[in-house]
Amino acid sequence: MAGPIVESIQLKLREQIERTEHLIRLVPSDKIGWDPRLPQGSTDVGHLLGHLLDCMAGFCAVFHAAFPQQLGDFSALQSLPVNHFCRPEEALSRIREYAAHIGQGFDLCTDNDLPQVVPSVFVPQGEALVTLLLGNLEHLMNHKYQLFFYLKLLGIPVTSRDIYRWRGTPASID
Repeated sequence: MAGPIVESIQLKLREQIERTEHLIRLVPSDKIGWDPRLPQGSTDVGHLLGHLLDCMAGFCAVFHAAFPQQLGDFSALQSLPVNHFCRPEEALSRIREYAAHIGQGFDLCTDNDLPQVVPSVFVPQGEALVTLLLGNLEHLMNHKYQLFFYLKLLGIPVTSRDIYRWRGTPASID
């Protein structure tokens, strides 16, 4: 049994994935190579989509480090390209593939597993599983917002309803 904390993290991640997929579907096919040329540097839409795949792969890496015996061989998933120029169709397909693997990781995870120290590429001595999951969630959310921002710059009529999942009938903040 996962427990309320793991279930809450999984629910929030599912929301973020759903909203990310929604934003990807709004990318105009003729703007995939568009780059806003921001003064601090930027990337084109296609490479941003490829980086969103890297965000998703991060969750898979965390779960495979936490539950290596239960999740088995990770090499096929690791061999998939990330941080590359990617079209919306590929991004959506691959996000679904990563989401399935992430779901398997959540199926194994309980609230008692969250303090477990798991080594990562960034912290070889390890960090708590919950810290790694929340860090990956933050990474995905930041780049989801970057895509939202790009769509706004492109003149796509996106609002806060496109980036957030509403849980009721809030006052308008669009």
